[in-house]
Amino acid sequence: MIVGLDVGSTTIKCVVLDESGKIVFSSYERHYSQIASQTATLLEQISKEVLKSSKARLMVSGSAGMGMADRCSLPFIQEVYATRIAAKRLVPDTDVIIELGGEDAKILYLTHGMEVRMNGSCAGGTGAFIDQMASLLQISVDELNTKASKAEKIYTVASRCGVFAKSDIQPLLNQGARKSDISAS
Repeated sequence: MIVGLDVGSTTIKCVVLDESGKIVFSSYERHYSQIASQTATLLEQISKEVLKSSKARLMVSGSAGMGMADRCSLPFIQEVYATRIAAKRLVPDTDVIIELGGEDAKILYLTHGMEVRMNGSCAGGTGAFIDQMASLLQISVDELNTKASKAEKIYTVASRCGVFAKSDIQPLLNQGARKSDISAS
């Protein structure tokens, strides 16, 4: 079996593949900056519930995973490379991948080799920004997509800066705009 562990700036993602490459376990959890304890708890759960007495190969990725892999002498795979391998395996015709992390956003262009673009020092459009918008709307992050699917109107909201986007959204809320419309905007 193979255990893939992606420890990012805000979340821990894990997938376990059996010998045939089939996903037998996956999880996506916030770590609330408790990386070591959350990772230990997750790996203990996998050991007891999935691996049982089986051996597994562990690969670590992610912005916070590099330090953890180094401290624990675990193999590390760079997250852009891991994302590319997963996309090519799961959706072979993938041309572009957009990956939103907790504090960054990456676009991977896969045609004619690979080109990677990443946002600068602004967290606009990242997971942190999405969390802030859900909080502003007083809904969960999971509800954003559901609400957006029920939108009837799209508002113009700044797309290059999270601060400007919030400045556009707050007046809409004050004017009674529907949360579903704002979610889609």
